[in-house]
Amino acid sequence: MKKSIKFEYEAHYVVSKEPDFREREIWLLFHGYGQLAEFFIRKFQPFFDGNRLFIAPEGTNYAYLKDFQGRVGANWMTRHEREKAIENNHRYLDELMESYLRKFEKKPKIKILGFSQGAATATRWASRWSGQVDSLILWAGGFAHDMQLEDARGKFAQTSLKLVLGTQDELITLESIEKQEELIRSLGKSIEKITFEGGHELDTEILKMMMEVK
Repeated sequence: MKKSIKFEYEAHYVVSKEPDFREREIWLLFHGYGQLAEFFIRKFQPFFDGNRLFIAPEGTNYAYLKDFQGRVGANWMTRHEREKAIENNHRYLDELMESYLRKFEKKPKIKILGFSQGAATATRWASRWSGQVDSLILWAGGFAHDMQLEDARGKFAQTSLKLVLGTQDELITLESIEKQEELIRSLGKSIEKITFEGGHELDTEILKMMMEVK
């Protein structure tokens, strides 16, 4: 008989600086499969400043990237006990955001960037989070297929949505693009689509353009 038990668990995340809680923007960064938050956030280092707080949560599942030794990567879930991992992710992200937002006198803008597997995790969580998301950027990934559409339509009604894809991204298939198009139509909301010459990666020039949007 398989059972489960809840217990206190410690998860990791990385921030761009020690906050003073006067920042105008919080950027919540979701890494992709097999990445670690401490390395993912470095891609955003050129944009660190006093008005932005970058927070990169780290997936709580870890594995060696090759064989049984060497580099370790994190992921947000696997097919094994997937629903339980999603529930745990939601509780973790809810508490993480609340722990920061409760210290702000003036609410900052909330901007979310999800990369690859992190894009689906970001949309799944943000669509049912109690807070308001000002901007949602899905990079080399897309909306979670099991996202609750009714929740998402209401939650993202006032959210700026962007989809960023590299023209040589070997992990993005025609089938996945068609599925995303169907999801976007179901949301009934326009989404800005941006492409760049590159693969399954972040592009500095596109990021710079994102940071310039107020």
